[in-house]
Amino acid sequence: MAALAPTALINVLKRQKYHLIGNHSAVKRCRWFYEALIHDRPCYKQKFYGIKTHQCIQMTPAAFYCTQKCVFCWRAQTEDLKITWNELDLPKWDNPEEIVQKSIEAQERILTGYPDNPKTDMRKHREALRPKHVAISLTGEPTLYKHLNALMQAFHARGLTTFLVTNGTIPSALAHLNEEPTQLYVSVCAPDEETYNHACRPQIPKAWQKLEETLQLLPSFKCPTVMRITSVRRINMKNPQGYAKLIRKANPTYIEAKAYMHVGYSRLRLDYENMPTHEEIRAFSTELAKETGYNLIDESKDSRVVLLSKLQRPIKFGDG
Repeated sequence: MAALAPTALINVLKRQKYHLIGNHSAVKRCRWFYEALIHDRPCYKQKFYGIKTHQCIQMTPAAFYCTQKCVFCWRAQTEDLKITWNELDLPKWDNPEEIVQKSIEAQERILTGYPDNPKTDMRKHREALRPKHVAISLTGEPTLYKHLNALMQAFHARGLTTFLVTNGTIPSALAHLNEEPTQLYVSVCAPDEETYNHACRPQIPKAWQKLEETLQLLPSFKCPTVMRITSVRRINMKNPQGYAKLIRKANPTYIEAKAYMHVGYSRLRLDYENMPTHEEIRAFSTELAKETGYNLIDESKDSRVVLLSKLQRPIKFGDG
């Protein structure tokens, strides 16, 4: 059995308000969860897809493990903390039912302090105690988790919708899913292999080819699919023709072009100037639209994200 994550790393994550679950999972409150409860400012996913921000759990079943070390990722990577661990030395995997139950319990703990804040919307707080959605993302690569299929089944059995976010480097995990997520995100943050190796720094061989294999799988999914481009100034906001080639291969329901945000440990690898403005994201999205035939159907200036699709309007999964 692989060694557990280093104690020093676990201690850092606890200080950063991660709620660690079992050997390898975690839940963390996102910024927009707080904003929704305190300032009535929901996440762009509520605006686009109807997912109520204050009823969303942000979690990962692979907190310490990933196949890439993206320069723009805000999570802690080995060189950031001077703590060494092998992100591909996988653990004995915990039971998916336990992960689901403990994720819901962690969300309840996150909510305990809000009634003491006079700015808390208590109606939303009551609703938040009954989560309806799970973002399987947060940190790490969730498709490394061996029981991902059963994990999504368990969430769905409790009436929660799921958005699964993957970097696409393990196509076999997606190919063998019997339980599709409610919506599938694939992060495609480079228009070509050279840019990919520089921006995403894969830790496994033939990662670019595996990403292309994942993109070829996307048309077989019944659920809506999203090609997510984390856009970094001077790094990957170039070659729209290259992105268009990948988009034609995947034929995703949506393209989300979203600005890199200069937060977390990414600040050790990139400069503030690498963060594009919303106007730059919109201009880049317009170029993508011209190359692909997709249309700009929505945007969120607060999150610096633009949504493209061949649909006239996005599919809503809630009444948000």
